[in-house]
Amino acid sequence: MKKWIQKAIVQKVISYLPWSHNINYIFQKYVTKGVNLSDEYFYDRLLHGKEHIEAYQKYSGLHVPETCLEIGTGWYPIVPISLFLIGSNKIYSVDITFLTSKKHLKTTIDKIIECEKEGKLSDYINVNPSKWDLLLELNKKFDSLTLDQILSSLNIFYLIEDARKLSLADNSIDLVNSNNTFEHIYPSILAPILKDFRRVVKKDKGVMSHFIDMSDHFAHFDKSINVFNFLRFNEKEWKWIDNSIQPQSRIRITDYQNIYNILNIPITELSFREGSMEELKSIRLAVPFNRLPLEEVVKTHCHFISAINKR
Repeated sequence: MKKWIQKAIVQKVISYLPWSHNINYIFQKYVTKGVNLSDEYFYDRLLHGKEHIEAYQKYSGLHVPETCLEIGTGWYPIVPISLFLIGSNKIYSVDITFLTSKKHLKTTIDKIIECEKEGKLSDYINVNPSKWDLLLELNKKFDSLTLDQILSSLNIFYLIEDARKLSLADNSIDLVNSNNTFEHIYPSILAPILKDFRRVVKKDKGVMSHFIDMSDHFAHFDKSINVFNFLRFNEKEWKWIDNSIQPQSRIRITDYQNIYNILNIPITELSFREGSMEELKSIRLAVPFNRLPLEEVVKTHCHFISAINKR
């Protein structure tokens, strides 16, 4: 049995259990090793942070987003700490569960400090010297502080709530961002989330920046399948495979564009990466994917930037 099938079965079973996210964390930590902070993941998120910041600077004309909102931060708050280091004063992270911990936060900070010592951090962010001094001081006192005290010192505030009904005020956020999160949200839920993002982002010089990974995430774990493998299954079949812990919506770039258009959210800049057309053609696509142009289906990653301005 292929590894991806084994993982799918285990996560499907776990999804029906109480405390499913906690159990899944243990499964990923000790079996799939999916929760370790690898160099690949760390630098990928640093690059995302860099591109979020550059998008904000490009379309707002301002250097630092004072107030930020990220959805789906996960175990390691790499982008929020990057925003703290450039000078952001309030960084919200919204999710349905609180995934980080003091240990994960220490791992993230240590990794950032190591990155700076290696002379690489400046390739990604322009660090505010006073914020860097605060991070180093915080790291020295880390063991004596509570998780809440550390997060507060980093200007990071977690919102464990429904992102469709945020507790934030209208017109209050300079930068809204996400990093490979939207693909885990079904369209019926994503649309109202984006609608509320549109409500809270500032109507003058606000920016939204979202990276989306439209590849089969099981292929990240099992190299015997390619990134289009999950498109072999029709909706009924996929419903049996998919799970509520790490769901994969499978929708393509044109579907995201349609959601943005329906909600009247501007797509100011859109970039994408393509997978292998040869690998795609090796897959017998199921409905509805076999009805789409291959040139659209082959796109595996995209980045949506929306500049919000007064009209």
